[in-house]
Order: sequence, then C-alpha cells, then structure tokens
Amino acid sequence: MLNVTARQELMSKIVETLGIVVEDARFDFAEDGLHVRVVDPSHVAMVKLDVDAAAFDTWEIDETNVGFDIRKLKELLSLGGANDLIEFSYGEETGVLTINLGKIDRNIRPLDNSIMNPPAVPTLDFPCKAVIGGAEFSQALRAARQVGDLVNFSLSQDSFTIHVQGSADSVTVVFDKDELQSLECSEPARSQYSLTYLVPMTKIFGALDEVSLGFGDNFPLSMTFSFNDGAAEVQYFLAPRVESDI
Repeated sequence: MLNVTARQELMSKIVETLGIVVEDARFDFAEDGLHVRVVDPSHVAMVKLDVDAAAFDTWEIDETNVGFDIRKLKELLSLGGANDLIEFSYGEETGVLTINLGKIDRNIRPLDNSIMNPPAVPTLDFPCKAVIGGAEFSQALRAARQVGDLVNFSLSQDSFTIHVQGSADSVTVVFDKDELQSLECSEPARSQYSLTYLVPMTKIFGALDEVSLGFGDNFPLSMTFSFNDGAAEVQYFLAPRVESDI
C-alpha cells in the first residue's frame, strides 16, 4: 500500500535532480522517508537522494519500491503550480500507480524494479573540503562552461580556484578563504571534472545558501546540499577526468 501526497514544488525538485543523471529510477518508500540511488549509464555521475517523510503532506505506506520513468513524471508535474498537491497511490495487487493532480488522474504501469538495482554509495575520506554559496558556485561553473568542457578545481589552505583553458580563451575564478563559508585542506589538491555533468546541476543548487564540496588530487568530487528546509538531502558524486586521458 502506498498513499503519498506532496507539493508540486518538492516533487519537481526531486525529479529534476534525478533527471540530470538518469531516465528512470527506483524510488524506495520507507517508513522514515523516500530514498533514491542512481548512477548514469557511463558510471561517471551518481546521485544519493533522501527526503524525510515529514516533507510530504501525506505519508501512509507499507515499505515498497517503485520504478519510475522520469520523463513521464516530469510531463505530469509540468502541468501543476508550485503549491498544487500531487497524490500517489499504488497497490501491489493491481500493479498500477495512480497519480492525481487536480482533476487529472494518470494511471502508470511502474517499471520493473527487480532489475533496477541501486548502486552502492562510495565511502570516501576527502582530503579537501569547502562550503560555498550556491549562487557563487553556479555562476563560476556557468562562466567556465562558456570556454571549455573540462574544469580544474584547485584547493589550498588559502583559496579555492576554478579554472578552464579553452582553445583561445580561459576563465579563472578564485574564492579566498574568507569568501567561503568553510575551508579545510591539509595539502594543496587539484582535480579535473566534466562541465557537461556539473553545469546542469546548477539549476538545482544555484539558489541555495550553501553547497559542500569534497575532493582531492584526481579524486572523485562530492557535492552535498539540501532543499525544502533541509528535509531533502542530495549528495552528487562525479568521477574525475585524469588529464592523461585528454
């Protein structure tokens, strides 16, 4: 049994976040909330998303897993306003998911979640960490994307630098320690990442107060942020581009 009601704004944020990485996802409905783990087909980017049950207007469930086509969800959610209520009901006996938005009832046959195995979330000890404002980080990444596809992140005890070298132009953005909300780095580190994967995520965190970063020399990048007053938490992992591969 599944009877869940959420604001359109919350569900849209969830769907948009996941849609950056995958076309379909398994939603794990548990007593404490919604949990989703997805990895893109190239195994370059991964999203870990957890939403507390308290963020939903209604949360009446038996623990269950439902496979969603992200495109179908996005289509329906686009018809609603930020404060509209979206109701999800599902019974394993029928195998049909009904989504209600105002006068609209849409019946969807969920995807086969038995073949949708969530990836294992890596446990990493990041040698360098920083917390930066979402707007500032978003602006720097979008500026970098104007001249290249690959961005270099450099972190020292004193600053965080974002640099892209294009064929003719370059972009460099430097955040001094006092311009960051926090900075921890035992020794200088540098790593390169694909802006093709990073820039779309700015639509999600661009308006947020803070984004927590973790990385090291040729190390995966971790970006952690929350929305809906902290009830929804996202951790985004991105594999590095080893420069010898270029």
